[in-house]
Amino acid sequence: MADARILIVDDHPLFREALRHALSTAKSHLEISEADSLNSLTAKLADDDSCDLVLLDLRMPGVQGLSGLIYLRSQYPNIPVVIVSASEEAGIVQKSLDLGASGFIPKSSGTAVIIEAVETVLDGGVWTPPWAHREVPGDPEIAAIARRVASLTAQQIRVLMMLKEGLLNKQIAHALDVSEATVKAHVSAILLKLGVASRTQAVIAASKLAGASDI
Repeated sequence: MADARILIVDDHPLFREALRHALSTAKSHLEISEADSLNSLTAKLADDDSCDLVLLDLRMPGVQGLSGLIYLRSQYPNIPVVIVSASEEAGIVQKSLDLGASGFIPKSSGTAVIIEAVETVLDGGVWTPPWAHREVPGDPEIAAIARRVASLTAQQIRVLMMLKEGLLNKQIAHALDVSEATVKAHVSAILLKLGVASRTQAVIAASKLAGASDI
């Protein structure tokens, strides 16, 4: 029987294989599965959410910046999520933690570091690279926005992501297979929870979590 079940989420097969190989050297027996997109991830978790850890890339199909993390923390709050990213910006690490990540592993990390990070999180801790602590702790405004965004339901987060893409209510309704009235209700709830007055302000507020080009 496995000591822990880990789900690797990355759209690059070579990196998934490299990460799987690194984890195979851990002292613990880890059962590893893979997903190559947010849709693939949610489908796997919908079938079986008995996962002990998700290792999540920031950039892949269906994921814009930290939106994948926001979605997971809302939909599956009991599953720890560790970001595994090519980014080595302390600000992104802090924003990830603000949004509920249990750790941040740079893709440049060696096997020993990856094992240390994973085992730390599986033991209930939080792991970040040493250089991530050289900058000033997170901006209070960002932390406040993170708390508001984290209060959204999974469906509301999906709607928010689609608003960022510039989709109209009719297009969102078609993509989610719901009525336009349902989409309007979600948008109203999003505005209320984020404390803003318009769709544009909602997108701007959420975008501050990961920079103008993300979420």
